Amino acid sequence: MDDPAACYAALRAAFPDPATVSEMRGFGAKALTVDGRIAAMLDADRLVVKLPRAQVDALVAAGLGTRFDGHRGQPMAEWLSVGFDQAERWQDLAREAYASVASNPAAPRA
Repeated sequence: MDDPAACYAALRAAFPDPATVSEMRGFGAKALTVDGRIAAMLDADRLVVKLPRAQVDALVAAGLGTRFDGHRGQPMAEWLSVGFDQAERWQDLAREAYASVASNPAAPRA
């Protein structure tokens, strides 16, 4: 696919259980959520995924993405931003994000 939006649209179907995924806005971007928690989102032409910190560290070290900062200048430990030049990895990363978010119970809200 030649369009980041089209690649992103295909991600929902790639999730293991698409019926558990909904869409909302998060950090000012379209976001795919699992149980109300963001797993993946499209930020301009970049895929942003929530992954365990160690995995984000390894992917950043390998040059496969950068830490997402939520446009606030402070990189976030568990968020990876991956450019469209790595679009062939988007589905695998989105599946990993889905699994990570789905396997971690939501923190209680205060």
